[in-house]
Amino acid sequence: GVVVIQEWWGLQDQIKGVCDRLAQAGYHALAPDLYNGVAVPYHDPEAANRQMTSLNFVDATENAVRGAVQYFKKQGLKAGLTGFCMGGAVTIIGSVRIPELDAGVCFYGIPPAQAADPAKVRIPLQGHFASRDDWCTPQAAHDFEAAVKAAGKSVEFYMYEADHGFVNEQRDSVQDAESARLAWDRMMAFWKKHLG
Repeated sequence: GVVVIQEWWGLQDQIKGVCDRLAQAGYHALAPDLYNGVAVPYHDPEAANRQMTSLNFVDATENAVRGAVQYFKKQGLKAGLTGFCMGGAVTIIGSVRIPELDAGVCFYGIPPAQAADPAKVRIPLQGHFASRDDWCTPQAAHDFEAAVKAAGKSVEFYMYEADHGFVNEQRDSVQDAESARLAWDRMMAFWKKHLG
């Protein structure tokens, strides 16, 4: 089972499409709606920022996201967590705070250190980041990866010559098809290794 966490835009068709692709690959996929029905249009970053900044990331991770993970575990499934942008940050928080998780894949999101201490990552973690990202910067990704490795934890991060949001095929201004395909293939190999 894979829990999929939204970007700051909310539970858009993009995230539903990720769930569909995971299902076609043989995984159960579930995307909890962290905005309770609000989906922000792609042309309105101010509204997206308001939604994201009003979200208590730790509370959402420990309740809604953990509940989705526990749902899979009660069915006897291994559980993975993935997310994009804001959801990438939630994935990393989950890697520290959700004891039932088996593995995580983060796409271009790093939370503040107080939300997720890199030394406390509990699961194998893969990350995908963009070289031209001014929100989740390459330096932030590098620093987090180095801190996780320094603590002796399992982490593999990849950097792409792309912009933030490069996996989202609904946003032509940032999507990079080749980088997205490579990241997807790496994620699927990672799930096969850690979830079966």
